[in-house]
Amino acid sequence: MTQINNINDYQVIIVDDEPHIGTVLQQLFKLENISALAITDPQSIARYITPNWGGIVISDVNMPQLDGLSLLQQLKQQDNDLPVVLFTGFGDIAMAVDALKKGAYDFIEKPFNNEHILDVTKRALEKRTLTLENRKLKRELESHIAPGPRILGSSPGVMKMRHLIEQVLDTPADIMIEGETGAGKELVARYLHDHSYRNQANFVAINCGAIPESLIESELFGAESGAFTGIDKRRIGKFEYANGGTLFLDEIESTPMSLQVKLLRVLEDRKVERLGSNTPIELDIRVIAATKLNLQQLCEQGQFRQDLLYRLNLVTITIPPLRERIEDIPLLFLHFARIASARYHKALIALTPEQTMILSSHDWPGNVRELRNLAERYVLLGADAAFAGNLDNASSMNTSMSLQQRVEFFERMLIEEALSHNKGSIKLTMEQLELPRKTLYDKMRKFDLDRKQYIES
Repeated sequence: MTQINNINDYQVIIVDDEPHIGTVLQQLFKLENISALAITDPQSIARYITPNWGGIVISDVNMPQLDGLSLLQQLKQQDNDLPVVLFTGFGDIAMAVDALKKGAYDFIEKPFNNEHILDVTKRALEKRTLTLENRKLKRELESHIAPGPRILGSSPGVMKMRHLIEQVLDTPADIMIEGETGAGKELVARYLHDHSYRNQANFVAINCGAIPESLIESELFGAESGAFTGIDKRRIGKFEYANGGTLFLDEIESTPMSLQVKLLRVLEDRKVERLGSNTPIELDIRVIAATKLNLQQLCEQGQFRQDLLYRLNLVTITIPPLRERIEDIPLLFLHFARIASARYHKALIALTPEQTMILSSHDWPGNVRELRNLAERYVLLGADAAFAGNLDNASSMNTSMSLQQRVEFFERMLIEEALSHNKGSIKLTMEQLELPRKTLYDKMRKFDLDRKQYIES
């Protein structure tokens, strides 16, 4: 069959064992700026269909390799909401009814009218777009109310990162996460796993810099009994244990050069062999690597393989440092303080405006991890102990902020504080701030504040 290099390059896949039919339809769709691919062999198309592909399938019914109704059933197993249009030159009412009962979007008889098939195709694509938008909204809602890792914040950097994450959640692509120490690289990796279709399988995390070089190979690939001194029973490696799920390689820059060649081969072949074994184990796995360094510079210095970098960074997610998302600091602090309050059974006392300003003026070299530790000390030991000597560069407002930025920051901070105090209640927040409902909603929209973030579960 015609090779499908990237299913996302096409809006329509045409399946017909008569090549000229596919060619005619491709030309017809091209005139309407609809990207289409025509193939003649339907037997393996289902494996290319991903849950978030934004296209549709148009298939003939009578084909020698696999009939259209059987293909329809395969595609529906992959994605039940995928629009599949069937057409045939030997149709009858009974066949059309059967096809629609089995989930076909429409049934068209040959010879077809160009305007009719264009109309059907456009309507099917619109339905597909709406379906995917609804899925995305549902995922976003579930991600805010479900237990587990959440990516909080509404700063531009976080919004951009979250948008990219949603695009790649269910793709098979390996991912590179870049971020400073404490920025939350493992949290992003866990979020990618927990909100993808792999979430029923294992999430396996390994810090490549924390394992001795002599042991890291057996840790990753596993080993048979007697493979080397000290191995008296079979060891299952991290790749094998994560099969079906996600393997997170933190501090990938610490991987020894001697191991990088073997790691590259496993990533390319999607097979692993335990040390001391010649039997390859097939892998269905997503690999997420993370680094706090510039790997391209390491490649230029000969400390990291360029081909491994190319293999790992097909998709790169960059986590903005906390100092570049100061508008998220009050929300993050409140989130961590609530967790600490529940853990230590201590009352949560709201920050004063002065304390909030101190938090927002600090450089946060330790990023979110440093903020979380401060929030825990704040709850456990009180404000005096938490702030004393820990934020020595935060005695005044960050001088890089203009007067307008400072006014807006204070305004946003007061609204967030009121929403938090009132657990997301618009009515109580209006009363506390003495604002009309429309004014409050306008300001919440301006600062991209969502009341659901402040509702305690």
